[in-house]
Amino acid sequence: MSTPTDSSSVSRPEAPWWNEAVFYQIYPRSFADSGSDGIGDLGGVEEKLGYLELLGIDAIWLSPVMKSPMADHGYDVSDPRDIDPLFGDLATMDSLIASAHERGIKVTMDLVPNHTSDQHQWFKAALASAPGSAERSRYIFRDGKGENGSEPPNNWPSIFGGPAWTRVTESDGKPGQWYLHIFAKEQPDLNWDNPEVFDDLAKTLRFWLERGIDGFRIDVAHGMAKPDGLPDHDWELNELMRNSDDDPRFNNPAVHEIHRGIRKVMDEFPEAMTVGEIWVTDNQKFGEYIRPDELHLGFNFRLAETEFSAESVREAVENSLAAVAEVGGVPTWTLSNHDVEREVTRYGGGRIGTQRARAMILVELALPGATFIYNGAELGLPNVDLPDAALQDPVWERSGHTERGRDGCRVPLPWEGTEPPFGFTTSASTWLPMPPEWSTLTVEAQIEDVDSMLSLYRAALELRSARPEFSGTDIDWYGSPPGCLAFHRRGGLICALNTTEMPIALPSGQLLLSSAPLVDGQLPVNAAAWLI
Repeated sequence: MSTPTDSSSVSRPEAPWWNEAVFYQIYPRSFADSGSDGIGDLGGVEEKLGYLELLGIDAIWLSPVMKSPMADHGYDVSDPRDIDPLFGDLATMDSLIASAHERGIKVTMDLVPNHTSDQHQWFKAALASAPGSAERSRYIFRDGKGENGSEPPNNWPSIFGGPAWTRVTESDGKPGQWYLHIFAKEQPDLNWDNPEVFDDLAKTLRFWLERGIDGFRIDVAHGMAKPDGLPDHDWELNELMRNSDDDPRFNNPAVHEIHRGIRKVMDEFPEAMTVGEIWVTDNQKFGEYIRPDELHLGFNFRLAETEFSAESVREAVENSLAAVAEVGGVPTWTLSNHDVEREVTRYGGGRIGTQRARAMILVELALPGATFIYNGAELGLPNVDLPDAALQDPVWERSGHTERGRDGCRVPLPWEGTEPPFGFTTSASTWLPMPPEWSTLTVEAQIEDVDSMLSLYRAALELRSARPEFSGTDIDWYGSPPGCLAFHRRGGLICALNTTEMPIALPSGQLLLSSAPLVDGQLPVNAAAWLI
């Protein structure tokens, strides 16, 4: 491999804590159960803080724990300023925040501003009120088309399948207006043209920030704003669970005024941050979300979507860096989350998938910016092919059993022992069944094994936090053979990846860490290494 080539540099002021933080995403239902109902909870998270400290993460991101009927496992919020009894209560949350802070771990949580639950007091009031009422103006109610308004107001589909509209029965017992729900019918979209909606969100933000929350992951941050007139669209290329950049349901220009309003509230708490879920592929449009007066960070999912090839990985990295460069933003990196197939499975499964997942975490942690790790990735967990009867994701039902949904990446974590539930709970069963073959993937089985995935994560995170070579906001690329890549952090770190079918020579330098043992001094197939 040849010497690196220069890339442009963007000067930035002294970075806040989140710019280089390692966030650990906890899907609370699946992390640890402090009770005996087979469902994870906040008490379980607090009990495992010692493990997270040992792992070496900087912050946790809690998927939704607010009060919810759980039609979409918490992303249908009925009270945004309370904890659902499934996970505990406000005192449990306060205890978790205090305990995490004592260990130097920040706590961030999901915020769901695009919609509420249909059990939210606002929506109940809307259903009990007449068309055109103030109560209905908090949501997007419309008269239907066709004879007697029997057709939906437009042709929009739901992300989860089926139409994005549901007709209500009015107080006189007759079919009436329709309401918009981009997701499930139990998740009515809010009307962000109504100032009362933002005022309530601001109240929610301050409620949690004053309790010590360090930031928010904003669900569907590219949603909320809707185009004037709600026009029909050509959905010929529409896919479930995805959206294109011309999709009228998302990325409307008015969304940026909403984010500027959120930022003004966040600026009252300068040590707190936001990161947005932004499914926007155009780099210029993506960058607009992380301008200095909007989101602090924005999720870029290109690494989580790319195949395991050096060319694809490099393209994803370059694209992600370019997306933030023009606005002086900070890149974010993730290989998986609660909506994405786990990387071990995505990279081929089995031994090969595990090797490639080991390599890619070294690539991810070598890059400048914030990193997000999904719980269980550090154990090398694969997706689980669950039986049909076990599936709970609303996508399964709404797609007419054509899309299996996201349950396969949400199976509870194995902690100890040789058979399910592997110490996750004292219950005999778990909310999603755990495969018996996970006995070799438990924390207990891996914690003392220096060759395990968990030990690799621990070693990599320790080096990343301690070594000065992991500095600089830019990278320089080395010229590399086909199927390989190598880049250089300005602080001195070199990262090399081999996606070919034979071992390759490494750049010159002292080996810090490799995802697999070297072969005669060369980097083996499906492996990555750090050098200085």
